[in-house]
Amino acid sequence: MKINIKSELKTIMSNPDSKFNYFGWPSVARLQNGKIAVVASGYRMGHICPFGKCVMALSDDNGETYTGAFPIIDTYLDDRDGGICTFGENGVIVSSFNNTRAQQKSWNPVSDELNDFYFKRNTFYHAYLDTVTDKDETKYWGSTFRMSFDGGKTFGKIFKSPVTSPHGPIELKSGKIIWIGTTFKNDPDNLEGTQRIKAYEIKPDGSTEHIGTVPPVYSGNKFLYSCEPHTVELPDGKLLCHIRMENGVFTIYQSISEDGGKTWSEPKQLLEDFGGSPPHLLLHSSGTLICTYGFRNKPFGVKVMFSKDMGKTWDTYEYFIYNNGGNSSDLGYPASIELDNGDILTVFYAKDEAKGPATIKQIIWNFEK
Repeated sequence: MKINIKSELKTIMSNPDSKFNYFGWPSVARLQNGKIAVVASGYRMGHICPFGKCVMALSDDNGETYTGAFPIIDTYLDDRDGGICTFGENGVIVSSFNNTRAQQKSWNPVSDELNDFYFKRNTFYHAYLDTVTDKDETKYWGSTFRMSFDGGKTFGKIFKSPVTSPHGPIELKSGKIIWIGTTFKNDPDNLEGTQRIKAYEIKPDGSTEHIGTVPPVYSGNKFLYSCEPHTVELPDGKLLCHIRMENGVFTIYQSISEDGGKTWSEPKQLLEDFGGSPPHLLLHSSGTLICTYGFRNKPFGVKVMFSKDMGKTWDTYEYFIYNNGGNSSDLGYPASIELDNGDILTVFYAKDEAKGPATIKQIIWNFEK
């Protein structure tokens, strides 16, 4: 397989004139009106920050230009990730998730051992988090989403989902919306502190119904940590799910459902340990399955693997679509759509400088044998 880069690397979300200049974890979709919508978590001060907002930017010229990023989900908590799913004639779901106040404080401790900048910044974080009440946290902690029924012009109230995933739910050919994601720590089916991957149906009224659960992976006398899955529906109706697997591996596993998400095959490892993650799947019009994923070992970047047989085998050669030369491992979470001419538009987040802010990037590419 040969990768052809068709466009220069482009920054499509940033905020360079502000301290709130960190953007990460994007998703992308083609809206029913033809516009491209990119969502992400933005206007943050850093990777862990209580001020995050789930934002959207729109392009009506196939990714040449974008609007400024505007908020869709902005709660009292940190609003990480940005997922997007179109459904029906005019439906759009935008999703995010939140951490607790205690989690955010623990990741940003106030300590005399910190240098002056981080001491002041973390003190600022703690002061804000102290204004968030127990009631506020209960209302928004977990996985959140909003629904639009007019093509993304307006969005309704914030709903909660029992699972989270970076890119949100997907619509099946049947019109059903399913969300295959990671449970939270309060899920009763968790094993030895390890969350599960579960499938839920999202109803038009925002309610959810459990469909099925992916089997856990037990390796080396421990359960591996399964999280951040993405799923695609194949032409024969099978659901193919790629899962970020951790607890000493940081790689991608694959599981398949032949009954709409009720039962799942035992997940199988696709990449070597520390081969990269999390994944995003795209079924190209050529019939090729494409999985893009972040690679956080040097030289750091975004990679892609291909399947010509609907996921039975994968070409996992070292295909980079972005390589930052070892600048920073704080990158990844790619997501892709196919353009009308067959090219692929991929968005992800990365830093231009090791100590600089993260921004949302876009690259357009294609492939040939």
